[in-house]
Amino acid sequence: MGKRSDFPRRPMDGYQTIDPRAVAALVPYLAGVETFAEPCAGEGHLIRQLEGAGLRCGYSGDLSTGQDALKIKFFDGYDAIITNPPWTREILHPMIRHFQRMAPTWLLFDADWAHTGQSAPFMAQCSHIVSVGRLRWIEGTKHTGKDNVAWHRFHAQHHEGPRFVGRPMKEAA
Repeated sequence: MGKRSDFPRRPMDGYQTIDPRAVAALVPYLAGVETFAEPCAGEGHLIRQLEGAGLRCGYSGDLSTGQDALKIKFFDGYDAIITNPPWTREILHPMIRHFQRMAPTWLLFDADWAHTGQSAPFMAQCSHIVSVGRLRWIEGTKHTGKDNVAWHRFHAQHHEGPRFVGRPMKEAA
């Protein structure tokens, strides 16, 4: 999965958040978040990990089960939207615009995006970029993807641009 891969992409960018390092990197930044909506739930791996960290999923849906996240009018009553959306820009960018108007929104996608011109219209409303690194996306393999990923937090009421949070340094042995 990524720009340097010659493998065919999975339908609907169906790469599941199976690697626990994704949630481990995010949890320290979820202070005050108790409930969340997961509009690109896939097989539910991200939901189970977040619930394992003490959060409660109040809504889950996925295009594969008939729920189009871009047609949802509001996610009322949830502290945040947390999802691993499709990375295809024609889908990702409308999702950023749509979700950030409803609730603080944490999206997991390629870290390189923030360093491209296409990110410019979105950066003022991006409050955090939390680096995760390379994750494993395919069950049963030991290999990680070729792209570094990050959690990007967006909210329409934020206008100061992002705070970048790097990966913690490993302790020397």
